[in-house]
Amino acid sequence: MEQKLKKILFVDDDEDIHLIVKLSLRSIPGVELRSALSGEEAIKIAMEFNPDLILLDVMMPKMDGIATLKAIKLMPSLAQTPVIFMTARAQHNEVEEYLSYGILDVIVKPFDPMTLEDIVQQIWTKHL
Repeated sequence: MEQKLKKILFVDDDEDIHLIVKLSLRSIPGVELRSALSGEEAIKIAMEFNPDLILLDVMMPKMDGIATLKAIKLMPSLAQTPVIFMTARAQHNEVEEYLSYGILDVIVKPFDPMTLEDIVQQIWTKHL
C-alpha cells in the first residue's frame, strides 16, 4: 500500500529558491508545504509539523544539511522521516557520500521548476 504524500518541509537558506520551490510544488494535490531558511529553524518546524518528506539543502551557513539531517535522525518522532537533498554539489563521490547518510535521493541544483513536482513524486513513489 502506497503512503500518500501529505506534508513536505523544504529547507534552504536562499529565499529565491524558496519562491521557486513553492511555485513548483503548490500543484501537488493535497500536499501542505512548509519552509525553513536554516537547519535550526527546520528542526523546530519539523518537530511541530511532522512532515512526510523533507527537501533539504546541503550547503547552508551555521548548520548545513548534513548536520541538520543528523540532528533530525536523533529525534525519535522524526528519525524515519524520508529526506531528499537538494544541492549544486553533486559530483559522483559527493552523491555517494550523501546517499550513505540514508537519504532517499539527490536533486541537483539548478533544477527545472517545471519538472520538480514530478521528480519529487517519482522519488517518493520509488522509495516507499
